[in-house]
Amino acid sequence: MAGETSLTVVGNLTADPELRYLPNGTPVVNFTIASTERVFDRQSNEWKDGSVLFMRCSCWREFAEQVAGSLQKGMRVVATGRLRQRQWEDNEGKKGSSTELDVEDVGPSLRYATATVTRAQRRNAGPGEQRFAPASNDAWGATPPPPGGYDETPF
Repeated sequence: MAGETSLTVVGNLTADPELRYLPNGTPVVNFTIASTERVFDRQSNEWKDGSVLFMRCSCWREFAEQVAGSLQKGMRVVATGRLRQRQWEDNEGKKGSSTELDVEDVGPSLRYATATVTRAQRRNAGPGEQRFAPASNDAWGATPPPPGGYDETPF
């Protein structure tokens, strides 16, 4: 959508994603990504940690349940979304604001790790139950090769 601020953040999860359900049953997951700048120090001739950005993130609906079931504290992730500023007021009447990432897509970073993707199968569920479940061990629902493999070359 035009005029929105889009952002991609790469970093590590500071805690396990927190999955909650609104009173109407809509799932929402919140998590924080810590993204640390790396700076080369010419004096010591080595890389050092620079400033850290802590980005609060949220995902909604079925996406929230998949994130909660897939990501854990410490995982390096890549998240893309829209930057949002939220206004709030605490119990004492003090007003404030926070900047959050409304995540459109997130996944594990494969720079220092590997991942196995499992396609989720949608199912009907009530509040508090996950709406997605693994469909099979195969990521894309493809038919497994016959025993002994294929006899013909693929081209």
